[in-house]
Amino acid sequence: MQERARIEALWSHVHWLTMLGQCGSYTAAAQRLGVSKAAMSARIAELERAAGVQLVRRTTRSVRLTEAGQQLADTTRESYAAIAAAFAGVRDLAAVPRGRLRITAPVALARQQLVPRLPEFLRAHPEVRVELDLSDRLVPLSQEGYDLAIRHTHAPPETHVAWTLCVTRSVLVASRSYLRRRGVPKTPADLAQHDCLTYPRPDEPPAWQLVPLDAAAKAAPAAKVTVPVGGPFSANNSEALREAAQAGLGIALLPDFSAQAGLASGRLQRVLPRWEPVGSFGAHLYAIRPYSAYVPRAVQALVSYLRESLKGGFGVPD
Repeated sequence: MQERARIEALWSHVHWLTMLGQCGSYTAAAQRLGVSKAAMSARIAELERAAGVQLVRRTTRSVRLTEAGQQLADTTRESYAAIAAAFAGVRDLAAVPRGRLRITAPVALARQQLVPRLPEFLRAHPEVRVELDLSDRLVPLSQEGYDLAIRHTHAPPETHVAWTLCVTRSVLVASRSYLRRRGVPKTPADLAQHDCLTYPRPDEPPAWQLVPLDAAAKAAPAAKVTVPVGGPFSANNSEALREAAQAGLGIALLPDFSAQAGLASGRLQRVLPRWEPVGSFGAHLYAIRPYSAYVPRAVQALVSYLRESLKGGFGVPD
């Protein structure tokens, strides 16, 4: 009985070991668990003494689980996930969304469209706390502890649950001052003679693909046009490209959620409005989370709110 009690007292230590393996550092794991780094280190050391084997390999640059530590983490991870889901389900019986939501979203999309919408949601759900990570890095959601990811893509991963938030489009835009100075392109081929502000793609020379919006022309075999482009500025952030276009540097290809404010204010205007750029950005916004049988009520509430808020898209006219 004493041995059983001693092992049961270490159950939470094993969960902390699993978090350490996922996060790769004592600091990150402690932040994830809401404890101090010293407490984290002490728990792991206590677990190693009880196991009689090294569970963590420490170097000057990283922390990794040993083979024994990884085996222990792997065999208990699903059990702890089931416990967390069961506890969350019990809390949700109160029928009030509550708790912390960890969300990751691309920088430009979050700054321009997500952050302005969150205050209304949080006022409506005062027991929910949102922790938002703005990053263009595609993080592994389950490993880094995110409840939800907002993604701008053509197709969400099949291993995850995905809710469609809205359809998005890509548009070509420029400032009026640039178009007065350099002229207005009449055909896609004219873009090759203009300063074009591009989003760099690894190992791909800059080129834009366009299809006509006219249904009959769009159905033609040679409807898609590919135009090599170049210019004085490129950036891997659509907000930066928008600012450069508004400053008169050239023509930018933007997702509609980035172009919306500039078009509404008149600082930008559409270029080649009868042609639709394709292939550069996603066609939909999605809310994505790892598959699980249970979806927390706070996640359900936020997804429903975003779907309602975004149902009209971003209002970029043809």
